[in-house]
Amino acid sequence: MPLWAGVSSPSQPSRALTRVATAENEEDLLELARGCRADTIERIVRGWKLGNREDEVDRENERYASRELAVFPDGDGMYVIRGQLTPELGVLLMRAVEAASDALYREKDAEHVSAGTTSRDAAQRRADALGLVAERALAVGFGTDIGSDARPPLSGTRAERYQVVLHVDVESLEAEGGLGRSELQDGTRVSAETSRRLTCDASVVPIGHGADGSILGVGRRTRTISPALRRALEARDGGCRFPGCGLRFTDAHHVRHWADGEETSLDNLLLLCSHHHRLVHEQGWKAEWWGRERHAAFVDPRGQVHMDTRHVPPQLLPDPVAS
Repeated sequence: MPLWAGVSSPSQPSRALTRVATAENEEDLLELARGCRADTIERIVRGWKLGNREDEVDRENERYASRELAVFPDGDGMYVIRGQLTPELGVLLMRAVEAASDALYREKDAEHVSAGTTSRDAAQRRADALGLVAERALAVGFGTDIGSDARPPLSGTRAERYQVVLHVDVESLEAEGGLGRSELQDGTRVSAETSRRLTCDASVVPIGHGADGSILGVGRRTRTISPALRRALEARDGGCRFPGCGLRFTDAHHVRHWADGEETSLDNLLLLCSHHHRLVHEQGWKAEWWGRERHAAFVDPRGQVHMDTRHVPPQLLPDPVAS
């Protein structure tokens, strides 16, 4: 039995040490295991020299050949990510997620990300950050225009940012409709209210089906939010309208959904970040216009009202001094 076998549990540093242990370095590893924390041992082992240069090259080629990534839905409709990346790809992904996570962190109000922030909050923000990385990558594109001077928009309508195909029946989009078809292209079922949220800010292609399920016709693709309307929204709202938020990475939300016969206009739209957009659709909140000034009001499931009362500069006369 190796000298270091009982130093720590198999699930911690001892398992890491087995990857580099030899008869020659066993005594050194024993001292290392006694005097270092588990995360320190893991870091040292990852940088341990194994054999000569040729051995390291062979090991690196083996690691490169074993790279893989899988993304698949589980039984609950969530997506699971599993894989292993080469060191440089892994670090690149980590840095991209960290950068996106920092951007989301900075956009949030300080009181929501202060000392009360938990490790779970940080983990959820990293998950949101990975989605932001994907959105930004697809906004830039992967064609020959990457090197052009045109800068991708910070935010934009979902049709411009990425393509996620959602198959949904009209009745699922209506507020009082039934539970018709509502699924992603791979067959993953999403709730009808999730479909209403996703189609708030998306392009729509109507497809007619016959009684036997055959396709009778495909309509023209239309954007629910035009680029001009999006620019007007961003100029008016300046970010998420939920009280105390202001996040600039936003979706356009229909106060009254277009599927219920309402129009897609500036008077029926406001900007919400993905978190607060989900609150309004899936978690029972309501967004309304209140008062002559049309303040955005958010009513929580208990009936309490939260107002977006951001300061609006007063309208001045063309020559206020002369008047």
